[in-house]
Amino acid sequence: MVDVVTPEKRSQMMAGIGGKNTKPELIIRKGLHAKGYRFRLHVRSLPGKPDIVFPRYRAVIFVNGCFWHGHGCHLFKWPSTRVQFWKDKILGTIERDKGKLEALQLAGWRTLTIWECALKGKSRLQIDSVIEAAADWLEFDRLPSKATGIADVIE
Repeated sequence: MVDVVTPEKRSQMMAGIGGKNTKPELIIRKGLHAKGYRFRLHVRSLPGKPDIVFPRYRAVIFVNGCFWHGHGCHLFKWPSTRVQFWKDKILGTIERDKGKLEALQLAGWRTLTIWECALKGKSRLQIDSVIEAAADWLEFDRLPSKATGIADVIE
């Protein structure tokens, strides 16, 4: 399919996509705050500047976009132009993600990743169930079983 915007406009649009305070991140933050959880945001002193940091629980949550972090779900599709550029960029992000998760865990932090597809797209889950699963993880260090479908998009 031919792109409907010029390459310059597409570049401008892609450059405008921010990595902080995304809509999925705001949904998770709002839900956990409503349940009484207090947190810090994007703590620079921690590896990877986690999206949400719970010092009381020594836990962090990353809310990852499926495209930018190469999640193998229906929201991720390899671009058909500049293939090598995107392959290098996305695979590099995946490697950095592994490194920052490992560094946090070695420093004694628990880590949870919530994928964008949990909150949007054709396989989205009820927001309340995602928030509840994250709260259970914070309190009891447990995630729902694979049978619930939540474990595939929260890890």
